[in-house]
Amino acid sequence: LTHQHHSLHLCPSSTPSSPRLLPTANKLPLRKKMSAAALFRRAAAAPRIARAFSTSPSHNVARITIVGNLADTPELHPTSTGREILKYAVASNSGPKDNRQTSWFRVTSFEPEGPRRDFLQSLPKGSLVFVEGDASMSTYQDAEGKTRSSLNVVQRSIEVLRRPQTGTNASE
Repeated sequence: LTHQHHSLHLCPSSTPSSPRLLPTANKLPLRKKMSAAALFRRAAAAPRIARAFSTSPSHNVARITIVGNLADTPELHPTSTGREILKYAVASNSGPKDNRQTSWFRVTSFEPEGPRRDFLQSLPKGSLVFVEGDASMSTYQDAEGKTRSSLNVVQRSIEVLRRPQTGTNASE
């Protein structure tokens, strides 16, 4: 025995203060009773898409994904607090072959001392990498007093897709 069941899903453009609901039709079996344990398991497995019921503030985050070549080996830089950070640049090409445009992205990594940071420091210039990071814009005054904008990328993760060919393999 089945009945028509309408469930409600939050529309992606809804906000916590004014959620818009979209009806969807599903055919579900009619159940008279559900045990508390089964209800708990179903609730735990349900997707957590609705922030409308959250009491914590939302955090706005801009994410960026970059696929490109390392411009040089990542370098350690000290901060004013004495902490060391890694900085590197990634060149990403886009557009048709006869009119390629290169975009340069400066990336900062706060990877603590250890094997992961050592690995990142060992990557040679020209390595093809996949970088995911948090992006933010900042403004500053250049040497001539003009206001400039800069994109800041803080690395969340990095994957090496290909290392550059070296020695005899490069000529083949």
